[in-house]
Amino acid sequence: MNPVTAPTDAAASVTLEATPLADARSQLAEAVDLLGYGDGLHQMLATPRRELSVAVPLRMDSGESRLYLGYRVQHNFSRGPAKGGLRYAPNVNLDEVRALAMWMTWKCALLDVPYGGAKGGLAIDPREHSMAELERVTRRYTSEILPIIGPERDIPAPDIGTDEQTMAWIMDTYSVNSGYTVPGIVTGKPISLGGSLGRASATSRGVTHIALAALRHAGFEPSRSTAAVQGFGKVGADAARFLAEAGVRVTAVSDQYGAVRDDRGLDIEALSDHVRATGSVIGFAEADELGRDDLLTQDVDLLVPAAVEGVLNESNARDVLARVIVEGANGPTTPAADAILRERGVLVVPDILANAGGVIVSYFEWVQANQAYWWRADEVESRLEERMLNAWRHVLGYAEARDLSLRTAATALAVERVAEAHRIRGLYP
Repeated sequence: MNPVTAPTDAAASVTLEATPLADARSQLAEAVDLLGYGDGLHQMLATPRRELSVAVPLRMDSGESRLYLGYRVQHNFSRGPAKGGLRYAPNVNLDEVRALAMWMTWKCALLDVPYGGAKGGLAIDPREHSMAELERVTRRYTSEILPIIGPERDIPAPDIGTDEQTMAWIMDTYSVNSGYTVPGIVTGKPISLGGSLGRASATSRGVTHIALAALRHAGFEPSRSTAAVQGFGKVGADAARFLAEAGVRVTAVSDQYGAVRDDRGLDIEALSDHVRATGSVIGFAEADELGRDDLLTQDVDLLVPAAVEGVLNESNARDVLARVIVEGANGPTTPAADAILRERGVLVVPDILANAGGVIVSYFEWVQANQAYWWRADEVESRLEERMLNAWRHVLGYAEARDLSLRTAATALAVERVAEAHRIRGLYP
C-alpha cells in the first residue's frame, strides 16, 4: 500500500510512515497554512504537473537482456522550464522522485532561478555494470523520455550515480534525434562539450558558503570550529575540502561503508587519495575507524549530512551534539527530527537553501550554452557566492521577523514565489 495519500484539502498529507514524499508534503502543508492558501492551490502545488514511468531494456555485455524501471517527474512549470537531476540507484522509486522534484521547485524559486522543479531516476546499481552497459541504458532511457525533455522544457543534470559522462550521452542522444547539436539539453556536462567551469564543485562550494555564514550567525568562528561530514561523495568530499581550506577542523567523515575520525583534523587531500585508490574511507591509516551512523552524533560544532534522505530522524535527533546542521543532501532531516532539533536550539539550514549551488551553476551553464559564450572560473565562483549569501540573508531575515525555523521560512518564501507566478499567469482555459 502506498504510504502517502494524495492531498485533498489543506490539512492533508496523511502518512502511515515517514518517506521523502511524506516529508515534502508535510513541509508544503506547513507553508500553505502559514501563507493562508486555499485547498485548490494547495492541491496544485502538491501534485506534479507531469510524470512519466518507462521500462528500460538493457542488452548486457554477456548478451542477456535485463529490464529496469525509470522515471521523470516534472513538478511545476510556473516559473520556467523544469530542471532537475537524474539519479541511478537500486532503490529509486516514483514517490522518491516526486519528492525530489517538489524540493527542486522550491529550491529554484528560493534562489530566484527561472526554472520549475523536475527529477529523474533509474532503478539500477551503476556499480554492477560496465561503462558500455551504462551508456546503452542511458541512451535508451533518454530515448524513452525524449518527448518531454528539451532546453526549453526540462533540463536534466547529474545526481547520485550519474556524472558528466552520463550527461554527455544524454546530450548526444538528444542531439542525434534533433539533427543538430543541442548543448543546452543538459547541465553538468564535460567542459569540452560546453559545460561550465565550476559546475562539478558548485554544490559543495554553495554548502561551504552557507556553512561558514551559519557558523558565524550561531556565534562560532570558523577557524576555531569543528565539523563532521556524512557522505564522502561528489558533494561531501569537496565540502570537506573547502571547509578545511576555510580553517574549519573536519574531524570525521563517512561513506556508505563506514566512517573515520581524527580529533586533530583529517587530512582531506590524503583521505581523498585513499578513497580514489580503495573506493572507501575505510582503512585510512591516518585516522581511527568509527561506526558509520555514529558520525551523526559526533561532538562537533557543524554537521553536514551530504548523502541520502532521512538520516536524521526521531530515533537519533536527541543524540545529535552539533549546534549547526547544514543539509548538503536532499531531505536528510525528517519533520519529526526537525521539531526535536528546533526544540533543542540546533540551527538547521534546509537543503533547498544549503545545497542550491548546483542548480545555480547549472543555470549559469544553461545561460552560457544558449549564448555560446563561456565565463571564467572566477566569474562563476563570485556569482555563485553572491547568490548563495543573498538567499541566506533573505531567508534569515524572513525567519527572524516571523519567529520561524529556517526551513519553514525558506519553504514559505519559495512557495509564495511559485504561487505568485501561477496567479499572474492565470488558469488556462
